[in-house]
Amino acid sequence: MSSTDMPALSLPRSFRPGLTLGGLIDGRGFDTLLVMTALGYLAVFSAWPLVYNLIMSLQEVDLFSLASFDRPFVGLGNYRDVLGAPEMPQIFRNTAVFVAASVSLQLAIGFALALFFELRFPGASFLRGLFLAGWIMPPLVVGAIWSWILAGDFGVLNYALKSLGIIDENIFWLSDPARSLWSVIIANIWLGVPFNLILLSVGLAGIPEDLYEAAEMDGATRVQRFFTITLPLMRAQLGAVISLGTIFTLQQFDLFAGLTQGGPSNSSNVMQYWSWQLSFQEYQIGLGSVISVLMIGVVVGLAAIYVRSTRHEQVY
Repeated sequence: MSSTDMPALSLPRSFRPGLTLGGLIDGRGFDTLLVMTALGYLAVFSAWPLVYNLIMSLQEVDLFSLASFDRPFVGLGNYRDVLGAPEMPQIFRNTAVFVAASVSLQLAIGFALALFFELRFPGASFLRGLFLAGWIMPPLVVGAIWSWILAGDFGVLNYALKSLGIIDENIFWLSDPARSLWSVIIANIWLGVPFNLILLSVGLAGIPEDLYEAAEMDGATRVQRFFTITLPLMRAQLGAVISLGTIFTLQQFDLFAGLTQGGPSNSSNVMQYWSWQLSFQEYQIGLGSVISVLMIGVVVGLAAIYVRSTRHEQVY
């Protein structure tokens, strides 16, 4: 029988695609409505702001032209101004240090805590819950708490260090150019460790105990079991933690607003806070949009690398 002689496939009416009022009333087509609603939400609140921000990065936009839409097209002029700004090298270096230090230390501390709580001692669940208390706080509140801890004159940290005899005079953590960026890094590590703890604990819970028992019977030490079993099987979780941690760290704004405001003398300024300064303090909205576009490009690139690497692992 040829393909032209085969009878056409007829689906029951209840399974035919389509979104009608009758289908919504009896439940058919509701999944289509949900998908369309989600796509509409993404188009209005995600896609259009990204496109609008890209358009503004190619225009001369200030406080007056923002409302009047009288915006001269400058092409890549804004990009040249941002990349050639005298403060750009320092702010870029600060951003790289902030991301690298925050993500690596969050990962190391979170992994160590996840392994520690896998020991299943009495009270482990309660202590793990205490770590999560800091994660649910808004970052601006965390910034206010750490501003009290790191205050130069009456801060808790200076008081503790003086009581232990480690320092003789107060250290002005937030106003010292050599320490201001690291002060924000410490606060961001404290904020991000619980997130790493959650994801890595889930990954560790998925490793079969039989593998550890078999390795222990073969004479493998705890360190050997970690490098031969735990790390290889945790590769996907570690990749997810690093990727998400980098993206979240690049979006971190509230801690800088609550602690240092990018100062002193840009010593703790980073790209995301600089974008806000250009847009809402200096009213050079076109230049601020350029930084947003560049950071979006970095985030999309990191996400693409992670997705490609995980797909490669699934195939091979």
